[in-house]
Amino acid sequence: MIRVTRQYRFSASHRLHSLRLSEEANRATYGKCNNPHGHGHDYALQVCARGPVDEETGLAMDIPTLDRLVEKILMPDLRLRNLNDLPEFKDKVPTTENLALYAERRLREHWKETFPARWPELAGVRILETARNGFETEGMRSG
Repeated sequence: MIRVTRQYRFSASHRLHSLRLSEEANRATYGKCNNPHGHGHDYALQVCARGPVDEETGLAMDIPTLDRLVEKILMPDLRLRNLNDLPEFKDKVPTTENLALYAERRLREHWKETFPARWPELAGVRILETARNGFETEGMRSG
């Protein structure tokens, strides 16, 4: 089995603010990320798939097909957007943890129609928010 990871970059803004917390608790929990005007990041989204190497092609997956999938179902929602405006985050704080779960769910919804064969399978996603902060779905760590 081979794991293939493809990285995509996008810039987006968000404000971390929970309607379930008081203003004071929001400031204490999210610090500068609770700025009422929001703030932005240059994110790196990594999509990881796994599968056997095809004997004919020597490849584990068709990367251009993955590129088309990501560009079609994720990037219109993410690139140069305020993440708070997405329906997904109407009642959810747009933390990068929640963003990673959202990205994986959206990919899984379209994976089988895009890759109808048994392989490759989606292994998970990782989102790098800063040089120091990255968040990955559980599938990224399992074998």
